[in-house]
Amino acid sequence: MSWHPQYRSSKFRHVFGKPASKENCYDSVPITRSVHDNHFCAVNPHFIAVVTECAGGGAFLVIPLHQTGKLDPHYPKVCGHRGNVLDVKWNPFDDFEIASCSEDATIKIWSIPKQLLTRNLTAYRKELVGHARRVGLVEWHPTAANILFSAGYDYKVMIWNLDTKESVITSPMSTISCHQDVILSMSFNTNGSLLATTCKDRKIRVIDPRAGTVLQEASYKGHRASKVLFLGNLKKLMSTGTSRWNNRQVALWDQDNLSVPLMEEDLDGSSGVLFPFYDADTSMLYVVGKGDGNIRYYEVSADKPHLSYLTEYRSYNPQKGIGVMPKRGLDVSSCEIFRFYKLITTKSLIEPISMIVPRRSESYQEDIYPPTAGAQPSLTAQEWLSGMNRDPILVSLRPGSELLRPHPLPAERPIFNSMAPASPRLLNQTEKLAAEDGWRSSSLLEEKMPRWAAEHRLEEKKTWLTNGFDVFECPPPKTENEMFYRQQEEIRRLRELLTQREVQAKQLELEIKNLRMGSEQL
Repeated sequence: MSWHPQYRSSKFRHVFGKPASKENCYDSVPITRSVHDNHFCAVNPHFIAVVTECAGGGAFLVIPLHQTGKLDPHYPKVCGHRGNVLDVKWNPFDDFEIASCSEDATIKIWSIPKQLLTRNLTAYRKELVGHARRVGLVEWHPTAANILFSAGYDYKVMIWNLDTKESVITSPMSTISCHQDVILSMSFNTNGSLLATTCKDRKIRVIDPRAGTVLQEASYKGHRASKVLFLGNLKKLMSTGTSRWNNRQVALWDQDNLSVPLMEEDLDGSSGVLFPFYDADTSMLYVVGKGDGNIRYYEVSADKPHLSYLTEYRSYNPQKGIGVMPKRGLDVSSCEIFRFYKLITTKSLIEPISMIVPRRSESYQEDIYPPTAGAQPSLTAQEWLSGMNRDPILVSLRPGSELLRPHPLPAERPIFNSMAPASPRLLNQTEKLAAEDGWRSSSLLEEKMPRWAAEHRLEEKKTWLTNGFDVFECPPPKTENEMFYRQQEEIRRLRELLTQREVQAKQLELEIKNLRMGSEQL
């Protein structure tokens, strides 16, 4: 950056990157050597998926998040593609479902078993066949369930509806055919009503995905874009690419006017592709360079200057690809606001890097953890295809908290007023608390509880997770100081859990009172 103010008020001014220790990394991982400009890694609170080298087809590894250390050379793979795997993405609403695309021009949907894989997984759940050439990108819709987008080297973006019984889907719901060359990246806005793409012709397009029409197109010659990203609800786009002098640069655009960028900054003269990542909860932008060892991060604002440089995480190990943990999988007890998984091909290593806000207080930091998008869709596939738009359902990252703004799906959860019987979500919440306290659930609640909630309850009985980590699988403390700090941490967690239970109990009392009043009126 050309100039930065010496002092600027910001709670994220001192954010620093903390690499994981050697025992908390994933070693001896055969990372792919493909030259495709993709992340090659996808992460959720349960698994890390990484594209790997495989003879006679394409494959990727699915490693449980807690299984760190050296990987078995014969560790089972997910293999079924006839060509190299180019991209993998976890379903944002199902931590055990992943999509992969390949050079064999197909997309496959896989169901990952909850127990550890003992042999190669070759049976896919669905296969999507429609592209004429290899498929380079896949993206799940951010708010609608079972909607998947794919971009191929046939210059087409296809929209797939997975809410069908067929195991092989040969015709997409619709096809976007406005591109004149290979599509390099795709990005959705917050509610998924707009799609931004970059193409090998170096143009940025903002598209209505359902109509397939181009709403805005950038014809600016001074910036050749390779990756593009929507910046949350700011109605702005961030793109990375090169200038006319082949310097790597970032550019900020108004999504309603792509004629000229709002600002553009040259970074350096390296040749690797820049991958942008935006955290809408903290308004922070992370820029990761392929082949670099550093990660730059900025703070984004709606007012000028739109981009404020914070600092950068530096490392001597270059990254081949990068994965990002969803916000619901972060460790809030250590004030972690972002987590990368860095693929280091030279060492066959996957290194987690935590971005941490330094705080002295041990309590939950409400100001750096606003409500964030949860793991529940706000729309069904048919609702989205019919033209409906809804923002994501928000959840709190406070341990033990429930949905803050649930928006029920009309087909399964009808909306009731405050004087009517309690909604199925309340019944689910009541039953969950009753099960945890050892009470016997009534048959009425069992009938109203959906299947996924029952499976979630059974899974909770098997393992107790705290921010994505199994408390019973933590290694024993090595020193007295470590044992003391762990005890203090456990006491703090229990106090927070007790406070949350008290709040839940009060909420349930109010709902029971409303339920009784409603039954009396009936």
